[in-house]
Amino acid sequence: MRSVGVGEFKWEVVDGRGNRVAGWAVNSAIAPLRGRHLSRGGMDTAFGKRLECSKVNAPLTFYEFFAGGGMARLGLGSAWQCTFANEWCEKKAASYRAYFGGDELKIDDVANLAVHDLPGSPNLVWGSFPCQDLSLAGAGSGLAGERSGTFRPFWKLVREMISADRAPQIVVLENVIGTLTSHDGKDFAAIIGALAQEGYRVGALVMDAVRFLPHSRPRLFVVGVHQGVSVRSRFFSPEALEPWHTKSLRLAFERLPERLQDAWVWWSLPIPNEPIPAFDALLEEQPSGIEWHTADETEHIISLMSPVHLEKLRKAQALRTRIAGTVYRRIRPNEDGVKVQRAEIRFDQISGCLRTPVGGSSRQTLVIVEGRKIRSRLLSPREAARLMGVPDDYPLPKKYNEAYHLFGDGLAVPVVAWLSKHLLTPIAAGNQVMIAA
Repeated sequence: MRSVGVGEFKWEVVDGRGNRVAGWAVNSAIAPLRGRHLSRGGMDTAFGKRLECSKVNAPLTFYEFFAGGGMARLGLGSAWQCTFANEWCEKKAASYRAYFGGDELKIDDVANLAVHDLPGSPNLVWGSFPCQDLSLAGAGSGLAGERSGTFRPFWKLVREMISADRAPQIVVLENVIGTLTSHDGKDFAAIIGALAQEGYRVGALVMDAVRFLPHSRPRLFVVGVHQGVSVRSRFFSPEALEPWHTKSLRLAFERLPERLQDAWVWWSLPIPNEPIPAFDALLEEQPSGIEWHTADETEHIISLMSPVHLEKLRKAQALRTRIAGTVYRRIRPNEDGVKVQRAEIRFDQISGCLRTPVGGSSRQTLVIVEGRKIRSRLLSPREAARLMGVPDDYPLPKKYNEAYHLFGDGLAVPVVAWLSKHLLTPIAAGNQVMIAA
């Protein structure tokens, strides 16, 4: 006779005489106890068997689709075991494998995967599908686009798992907040509808990395929990509440058809109150992989500033102490209405949202002001990693653009960790019960 432990508990079947019963197994991940009727003493009234449990520490399992460098995995932490990961980009996959080993990683287009490629029945499926067609800075193709449209073959796989009685307890989808308004909300409704149709209670949260890191990075997290999974009332909010349920999210909810509103839940998370790391503390004194700009290059950046941003620079100089700022270059209309390139600087000790160095978005420039002295350079790869909450032992790609793309396209690790600690892990652990022979 063997007992199977998953999550926090190990269950055994004992008959009315106290004897262990072999040959009967129940997986409560989808339907707790499969309709068995238990008395208060733990007796199964239909079979005359008592269920007994003891503590055990076994990991919860998950799949990581569109894995990138594995930042969802970093955030989920040691309570979770990745049994399958998928990434199509060889360069990102190389970073994933360099840190995790990656035997479970399959490098391929998600459209080429079949359900038989996926092992077992995971507690969680995580999918951070591409954002380019949903981003406010993108072409606006939405789910019909080549990149963001990969949601469809991904969801086809999940549906096939459900049809094979392998439904994950939880599905998390992460993307940019432009998803809420893409195609006047139709793309958001399509995503919510896909989960609701397969029996998931679904809700969303807008979580900004700035609550954990000196980095402004709001992202949308859609969380679906299967209807067969028991969820305690403390994980629900009776109404939308800031900061996780922003005005844009509430408006997107109001645009949903009534049938999808009926499947909707407002997930409840505590608000973090720990101090965030200082921006200056994340900077490298001797940056690797990048050089300081020449005086002429720094002066050129200053020449691109509007009067408003030049005034910010002058005020920083007047402090007569070291202060770090960040710059993004953007196209803005000048005083005559002509579109020109502008350098926009901020000294609020918050990094602008990291972006991939493609599609017209500039890389972030660091400016160090010490009185009259002004120096500038690009953000280093290690600094970009730190702004995403990635640990310093994570190996960096050798090429600058590859490193910046990896982190600019990734997840803020502490955000995932907060979502996991306060919602995903307790729900999954509370339902993952195996009664085994």
